Amino acid sequence: MQSWASPPASPTVRSRLGDAPELSLYDRRTGRVEKTQPADEARIYVCGITPYDATHLGHAATFVAFDLAVRAWREAGHPVRYVQNVTDIDDPLLERAQTTGQDWQALARRETQLFREDMEALSVIPPDVFAGAVESMDLVVGLIQELQQRGAVYDVDGDLYFSVSSDPAFGDISGLSGEQMLALFGERGGDPDRPGKRDPLDCLVWQQQREGEPGWDSPLGTGRPGWHVECAAIATHHLGVGFDVQGGGSDLVFPHHEMSAAESQVARPGTVFARSYAYQGMVGYDGSKMSKSLGNLVLASALRADGVDSRAIRLALLQRHYRTDWEWTEDVLSAAQQRLARWSDAVRRGGPDARVTVATVRQGLADDLDAPTALAAVDAWVDDALSGTRAEVADGAADLMAATVEASLGVTLDRS
Repeated sequence: MQSWASPPASPTVRSRLGDAPELSLYDRRTGRVEKTQPADEARIYVCGITPYDATHLGHAATFVAFDLAVRAWREAGHPVRYVQNVTDIDDPLLERAQTTGQDWQALARRETQLFREDMEALSVIPPDVFAGAVESMDLVVGLIQELQQRGAVYDVDGDLYFSVSSDPAFGDISGLSGEQMLALFGERGGDPDRPGKRDPLDCLVWQQQREGEPGWDSPLGTGRPGWHVECAAIATHHLGVGFDVQGGGSDLVFPHHEMSAAESQVARPGTVFARSYAYQGMVGYDGSKMSKSLGNLVLASALRADGVDSRAIRLALLQRHYRTDWEWTEDVLSAAQQRLARWSDAVRRGGPDARVTVATVRQGLADDLDAPTALAAVDAWVDDALSGTRAEVADGAADLMAATVEASLGVTLDRS
């Protein structure tokens, strides 16, 4: 599947100031902020969209947050291999297509293209691999067959289920109790009450074709895969096992990431799926988490169609630390628009020496992607620039500041 165009190459800051500090992230599995330690190439997998109602600001916040991680690794001198999926076959997509009378494939193509356009507008560096579930069907079937060989898959009326008890580490990522897992499993697409299952938490890996639904011929029968095994197959094929970071929204911790990791680890004994697990908090609107099911969505494409500068949207998403839950309001957007205007004005005018500010920006982002600290540092430099005199303008300071904002924060400032 084709990705989107990369943002224009950012001016280099490393050539002037050297490598940025190594990136640390909060690992949900250990409950600590820990330094990422890429062997050389940093490897990251971020779960992508199910292509309908793309791209609401909850989506956008997730991909902007992990874009900061990609940028931080690059600034620290690491090449990055980034993989993202598209769940272009799943129950919610089929249900939306049926409800609206659309062809499910046409719906998936249209919403995926809209997502690409939003990501490009938001200056999100594209993944090296942008893989749809449909095009990855052979990979998914192969992983399920590996699980069968390990005795970790069983049949329920023709459908195939993964036995979560086959992974001794199951539950380590989320740290949830059995009762908590059971409740979330039912809420988030699982079927804990299906008769014939060995464990209520066992998850579907291959569903035999239902009447009126698509199916793919395979050694498993004609059908389609479950959600969790798709990501396990795509991630491990393109990144190998033990990649550096599994990322996504915090609503994916359980069951999605717990199940994907377990399936990978059982298929390849003695390995870990990912070395750390990082999560974007939930974005709310009108008092509830922004979600497709509730319909309380603010779409990036709708904001752009209304003439909102996509750089302001990105800055608005950076105003809160990525791990926090927060609420989208017009005031959030207004503050970002004002910030964008002030920053651009300052780099046009010039300002004091920026090296300490740049160091603070880079350190803030290296410290668990602390974008608010980075923004505050730039704000302070801008305040000095806009309140100072021409005699206080340092040669090259505005160029360095603009380059840093673009390379580290993904925002290009107006210089003319």
